[in-house]
Amino acid sequence: MDFMSVIEKQGVSRRDFVKFCTGVAVTLGLPVSMGERIAEAASSPKRPPVLWLSAQECTGCTETLLRTNHPTLEKLILELISLDYHETLNAGSGHQAEEARLKSMKENEGKYILVVDGSIPVKDGGIYCKIGGQTVQSILEDMGSKAAAVIAIGSCASWGGVPSADPNPTGATPAHEVLKNKGIKTPVINIPGCPPNPYNFLSTVLYFLTLKKLPELDDQGRPKFAYGRLIHENCERRPHFDAGRFANQFGDEGHRKGYCLYKLGCKGPETHANCPVILFNDIGAGAWPVGTGHPCFGCTEKGVGFTLPLHSPARPKYITPPALFDEVLPGKEGASSGIKSLATGVAGVAIGAAGAAMLTGLGKKDDEKQDKEE
Repeated sequence: MDFMSVIEKQGVSRRDFVKFCTGVAVTLGLPVSMGERIAEAASSPKRPPVLWLSAQECTGCTETLLRTNHPTLEKLILELISLDYHETLNAGSGHQAEEARLKSMKENEGKYILVVDGSIPVKDGGIYCKIGGQTVQSILEDMGSKAAAVIAIGSCASWGGVPSADPNPTGATPAHEVLKNKGIKTPVINIPGCPPNPYNFLSTVLYFLTLKKLPELDDQGRPKFAYGRLIHENCERRPHFDAGRFANQFGDEGHRKGYCLYKLGCKGPETHANCPVILFNDIGAGAWPVGTGHPCFGCTEKGVGFTLPLHSPARPKYITPPALFDEVLPGKEGASSGIKSLATGVAGVAIGAAGAAMLTGLGKKDDEKQDKEE
């Protein structure tokens, strides 16, 4: 029974399936007409082989796949792709599992997609992570050299993540650096996040299967359709940032009213991801850290997540916040806040004008300083 017969038997018409694929095309920044081609690629009788290599990781990236609804995990691995090896989901174990991996590599050399989950320890010859008696570093080098493409899923595989945090005792290294250092030129796509949104991963796989090429990537190897904009640009709390309304501490009036979390250390202004747009777990609005009242800690951005102190101020990109912020104070009934006045009347206007000029000057100096640093 072919793929379309299976999904039609489950109540999903071809029309509905093409609609879904058209939505994927739009998400990827492709023309609506690409929906048909994605549907054809996804329903092809020859399912593309995928091998999933687990290194220094917490299995969170696998867990995120368990929470997809379109498609669900069983549809993904039983109908859309052929998941030939995955330590967490393997039916077999030990020698049986390793034989399946080697068999798939041999039969699909140059055609399979290698998914790398977790950082690669390289210190002391890579002894800190082994599978079947081999270091995961040597396994990655072997598998990566024979793959059609490598997808590094999660922050650990993309840029080291938690294991690479100072002092990095195992020499945790991202997958693309290990392959590059060995002269292996297989293309690598980074899908960072802790964990990443599963639809960023699924969309990347569908793009590659459909067009036989990588999506447009940024300078860190991330697909631009998912990581092309700062979280700050699409955050639901952005209007509060622009209006100068900030939570000063957890549980204060500003925090309870949903004000901007910049002063609590939110890294949204320097972190590229689509979290506020895609959200998580298909349960509606607010289903992401900032939506629940916790600052973004920059898990998708190299040099931010697991590197900077959690509650340190962000280093905003493309915007310069004012040098001084109005203080959120309890106001009258119905008022969003009370703001301390510096002066009133004509004097207030004069001081306000002088203050605006001062802040503008500070902002320019910040921009000039940032340009020099860059």
